[in-house]
Amino acid sequence: MPVLSMFYGIIVRMQNERGGKHNKPHIHAIYGDYEIVLALDGEKLEGKFPKKQQKLLEAWVALHEDELKANWKLLNDGEGYFKIDPLR
Repeated sequence: MPVLSMFYGIIVRMQNERGGKHNKPHIHAIYGDYEIVLALDGEKLEGKFPKKQQKLLEAWVALHEDELKANWKLLNDGEGYFKIDPLR
């Protein structure tokens, strides 16, 4: 699963989801032993995260929504992906 960005110990990934179990554009994020699946509209689809890190992740998603949507399309069309700037 490609890594799109890393910041404050959070690793953000996205994968090709043709035929996947989630029907919405989303990301997978890991922080230590925690993992969350977050839709690009902010809905938590699966997993859990510490509150502080979830707020940071949600802020990053809001800032980079257009880039995330573009990556979603690229990955699902089999065309690769591009990195997205971390939260600073």
